[in-house]
Amino acid sequence: MILFDGNIDSNYIVEEVNVIENISRRLEALGINEGTSIKILNKKKQGAMIIKVRGTRLALGKSIVNRIIVKEAK
Repeated sequence: MILFDGNIDSNYIVEEVNVIENISRRLEALGINEGTSIKILNKKKQGAMIIKVRGTRLALGKSIVNRIIVKEAK
């Protein structure tokens, strides 16, 4: 499923990041790559999300969260 479909206060594992190369490199620098654990802290109706990755809170726009494929963490 895409990250935007996730629920607030739930944990997910990144399976795939389908963005253009320069955004992909930036996300990797921020710690978002395959196998990374993500917790959704907040979602906005317009599509923006606030997530927690490796102890850091990040805000991502709709165009990015709709291209990150995740699965539920167990």
